[in-house]
Amino acid sequence: MNIKAVYYWIIGTLSIIGGALAQAMGGWDYALQMLCIVMAADYITGVTCALVWKKSPKSEDGSFNSKASLKGLFRKAGILLAVLIAYHLDRFAGTDCIRNAAITFFIANDGFSVVENLGVMGLPMPAAVKNAFEILRQKSEEI
Repeated sequence: MNIKAVYYWIIGTLSIIGGALAQAMGGWDYALQMLCIVMAADYITGVTCALVWKKSPKSEDGSFNSKASLKGLFRKAGILLAVLIAYHLDRFAGTDCIRNAAITFFIANDGFSVVENLGVMGLPMPAAVKNAFEILRQKSEEI
């Protein structure tokens, strides 16, 4: 088997798995896309804070810690599990707001973390961005 065939097989398999997971969480709509973008940004900025700035709150000396990184990945998987459960609660209850409330809450939560990480990097953050995440958090609680 040549390397190109293996590559296509891996990409195809990952696509099928990703599509099935997205469908199980209510579809690959903009809310789920935004959640994945914010989760990825949170993870990347967190790792960057630890590797480059050595100011991670997840380790004693602020440097990169593989255990903390792995915990972060499991935390992200837990968020997706919560969205999966919220979607099926919606279906069970005949509503369409539980999944959206969960996604909105986690976007706000990870969004705050991204803002904090960028602050550690010395990047000033406009108040409008900080306020947007606070508004999202309040909306998720209202729902």
